[in-house]
Amino acid sequence: MRLPTRKSEILEGTKKVSDAFLSPAAIQRYKNELQDLLKNQRQPAIKEVQRTAEMGDFSENAAYQMAKGRLRQINSRITILEEKLKSAVVIKANTDGRVALGSTVTFVMNGKETTYEILGVQEANPAHGKISHLSPLGKALLGKVVGEKFLFNNQTVEVVKVE
Repeated sequence: MRLPTRKSEILEGTKKVSDAFLSPAAIQRYKNELQDLLKNQRQPAIKEVQRTAEMGDFSENAAYQMAKGRLRQINSRITILEEKLKSAVVIKANTDGRVALGSTVTFVMNGKETTYEILGVQEANPAHGKISHLSPLGKALLGKVVGEKFLFNNQTVEVVKVE
């Protein structure tokens, strides 16, 4: 007998492995969110489900359906956070002067000075000065030292500062 397969399971083999690199600050944020969900949000959600269940018919009880949905969201987020924390690889500070994962790099490209922090995929947010080490620019910057120049998209880039 052939077991049914979900579309997500079929696509799973084609997905890239998620990047587990996280900064210590991100790990702490995830831990704080997890504690808040477990201690402050989950128990009241369970009580709300129990309270609305006492109202009667589940199929036409909108309050019960909403409470159950909220509890499902909380439980789902708890599972996601636990998995992220379980597989997390902490980004350690680099002190050898080379651009590495966790470095903050200032560089000049087209006469414009730009600063980015090189982090894992989960924390990447270019609008807030954080790029992934797997992005094209992140890959190009890795291993560079202050004063080093290189070509990126037919433009000269010079590394000015590495922290």
